[in-house]
Amino acid sequence: MSITFGCRLVAYAEHDEASAERTGPMDHELSVHSLPETEASGTTRITDLAVAKVAAAAARGIPGVHSLGLGTSRAFGALRGAVGSATEPAHGVSVEVGSRQVAIDLVLTATFGYRLHDLATAVREAVFRAVQDLTDFEVIEVNIEIGDVHIFASEPVSEKRRNSAGEGPA
Repeated sequence: MSITFGCRLVAYAEHDEASAERTGPMDHELSVHSLPETEASGTTRITDLAVAKVAAAAARGIPGVHSLGLGTSRAFGALRGAVGSATEPAHGVSVEVGSRQVAIDLVLTATFGYRLHDLATAVREAVFRAVQDLTDFEVIEVNIEIGDVHIFASEPVSEKRRNSAGEGPA
């Protein structure tokens, strides 16, 4: 694409009036080319952690995903956080990033009551769409492992034990 500007050059004061009249004003065209985006220099690198965070956010947004990772590794992560160590922001997600492609593995804890295969499909689609849209990588696979199911307790465990032993509330 080129843009054309019309420029009129006017004789300067150092030129005498006769030479200005003799040559008259001159018309010139100046072509300016806008740079395509590909000609800008520099590189962009999207790290594994960035891709993992995008995938984790997409997975957590699906109803039925209680958490990412398994209970034991989450407990160790909480312990690391309590003693001041760095915590993993994309817990339960691992990625392999190539030059233009990415493979993603997720481990999640489902919420009881959700159909597990349907949940895995919804998570896979959300992660695929988010990573591809936000990073422009080609997502070649999203592997999902449902490692646990979270079951909500309706009453505290100590009351359940007391009630099942035949004791009434104190």
